[in-house]
Amino acid sequence: MGILQMPHGRPGVILIDWHATLVDTHDAMYHAVDDVLPRLEELGLLSRLLTPETSKTFEDAKLVRYVREHRRLHPKIVSQRKISRTDIFEVLFGDDSDAKLRAHQAFDDAYHRYVGAVHPLEADALDHLRALRALGILLGVITNRNRAFMEHELALLEEGRWIPLFDTVVCGSDGGRRKPAPDMLLRALDNLRNAGHEVSRENCWYLGDSTTDVIAAREAGVTALFYNGAGWDQAWLDKIFPGTVRHPHRPHAVVGNLGELVALARHMLAQDMRVTRAKTQ
Repeated sequence: MGILQMPHGRPGVILIDWHATLVDTHDAMYHAVDDVLPRLEELGLLSRLLTPETSKTFEDAKLVRYVREHRRLHPKIVSQRKISRTDIFEVLFGDDSDAKLRAHQAFDDAYHRYVGAVHPLEADALDHLRALRALGILLGVITNRNRAFMEHELALLEEGRWIPLFDTVVCGSDGGRRKPAPDMLLRALDNLRNAGHEVSRENCWYLGDSTTDVIAAREAGVTALFYNGAGWDQAWLDKIFPGTVRHPHRPHAVVGNLGELVALARHMLAQDMRVTRAKTQ
């Protein structure tokens, strides 16, 4: 997979993940995960953990083994702050949707004790989002987060100045399956259509920082963009997106920051305009 791969077409709508793509809520997230993992047996989830042998990568196997033995995350994972709770639950439970649902519910029960300060992941994120809106692109947020937490964080973030930027916000507590299932992305497109916008899967991009985000986008039939804010090198990207029969989903393109997303959108819109002009001549 090449980092410089291009999306298939112009963006009419860009849906974006919340935590670790747009904002930093790492402290609260890891505190809540720390509350959930010691309760795995009580929650009936200890026996639902994957075995190290069935893990996707060697690193995933190490995480599963450590959680099985210690009921917590390895301090190195916490200090690196590069993996989301959604990916943690994917690594631990794989395709067991019921186990992941229980884990997410337990997480939500714990998260309310820690939700507080929320900051843009990039200092100029607001400017880049406004630049996308200026291009005529609809914007939406897709998050596994509980809606009450999401609305609270949106109101706090830069005194609520982000709220008018988003044409739709779909949360994990809205019903249906959470990511990596495609349901939330498809719901966002339905919301936009119901609001009178002409949107399709072909002109929709989804940007997220996790493998679950990429899987959700590919399953939804939209353009999958991986946000490499953690700065993973190419070898690691190839490892987490191996393109195998068992793990086939890979992003259409990779961006390192929101500025690259804006530049990519401008490029694809310009390309589309040139093609349109050529057809009419």
